[in-house]
Amino acid sequence: MEKRFLAPKEIANAMVNVGVGKANLPVGSMFLLGILAGAFIGFGGLGNTVASQTFAAIDPGVAKLVGAAVFPVGLMLVVICGAELFTGNNLMTLALMNKKITGGQMVKNWCIVWLGNLVGSLCLALIVYYGDVLTGDAATKAIAIAEGKATLDVMTMILRGILCNILVVLAVWMATSAQDIISKIFACWFPIMLFVLCGFEHSVANMYFIPVGMLLGADISIGACATNLICVTIGNLIGGALIIPVIYHVVYLAADKKKASNV
Repeated sequence: MEKRFLAPKEIANAMVNVGVGKANLPVGSMFLLGILAGAFIGFGGLGNTVASQTFAAIDPGVAKLVGAAVFPVGLMLVVICGAELFTGNNLMTLALMNKKITGGQMVKNWCIVWLGNLVGSLCLALIVYYGDVLTGDAATKAIAIAEGKATLDVMTMILRGILCNILVVLAVWMATSAQDIISKIFACWFPIMLFVLCGFEHSVANMYFIPVGMLLGADISIGACATNLICVTIGNLIGGALIIPVIYHVVYLAADKKKASNV
């Protein structure tokens, strides 16, 4: 019977190769694909807002679940169509620990892709605002989402950012294991749905959620927006660049590397 997925150790090795490829992308490609990823995640956020406000009158829990069910389309677009997402690229630390890329290459990718994600998210927020896509209850919901995120305390932002990117990089990990599109879709859907349902914080999603809320009239300063993005980014880095990659490196790659050095 044909094997349709990669085992965890095979995923770890595949992710090292993916990290090498990302590190060697031309700067222009990193930035342009970063813009796409920012817009793709923003589309998921937009769908989340519209869906959740539609069901708000029925039950808050149902509304949250429906919104969470829609949001994962953003990562599906990133993974299947091809784009550069900062939070997913945090897994590049696997390639760094395996000495396949340098720290400079990794940080350059993260910075350029993060900026590209921001540009893509802001462009979508502007189009949504000037296109009157969010009006009435949907606009009210978008404002509430933005204000809720911007008023979190610093530690909450960081901790929710950690939990969020643990799930995001696991979604990418699972999608890398999958060898067909349907499997990749399901691999993306479950972990991303879960982080949205639980109310965790994703830096790239917030690049859309907070600015679009501000455009619609949310009482949020630029400083509060920047604070959220910085704190959530730090949390995302801890969860996605340290916790998951370090554990999988130790379990699946470090032993093989030690054996190879002793040969």
